Amino acid sequence: MALVSKSWADIVRCLAEGSPMPEKYRDHALTGNWASFRDCHVKPDLVLVYRILGNAVELHRLGTHAELF
Repeated sequence: MALVSKSWADIVRCLAEGSPMPEKYRDHALTGNWASFRDCHVKPDLVLVYRILGNAVELHRLGTHAELF
């Protein structure tokens, strides 16, 4: 059994390399109070909220839509 899912590894690789995320992760900018953040879907209802600050990536929250929003 893998310790890290392929989805998670793909997302972290894309963020670390600054490369575009595959469409299946539904990466998009957030609005309102979350305007400086983005989110992507690790799984259909497992969402990663993150932001890019210069050369750094801040992984802010991970959870279901109901837990996060």
